[in-house]
Amino acid sequence: MIKSELVNALNEKLAELSIKDVDLAINCMLAQMVDALVQGQRIEIRGFGSFDLHHRTARLARNPKSGERINLPAKVVIHFKPGKELRDRVDAARAQCDIKE
Repeated sequence: MIKSELVNALNEKLAELSIKDVDLAINCMLAQMVDALVQGQRIEIRGFGSFDLHHRTARLARNPKSGERINLPAKVVIHFKPGKELRDRVDAARAQCDIKE
């Protein structure tokens, strides 16, 4: 749903490009971002935020329902840190979204 809205918004701003071209450009950009993360690189989009990888070590956990011990393997997770501009805009919109502390 969001992607189609993005494609339409970009197509309105870049009327000389077809919707297919805009969609292709967005897909290409997302594919490049995925490839960069797969290669262990950090992605920074000024004013929006950054994507980084966090390495979690293997650990022994406990199933809260049964109490059984479970071995969790090491893994890599994607971490997103919003930029200051994005944080400020979201924080300023709290009143509109009826968000309470």
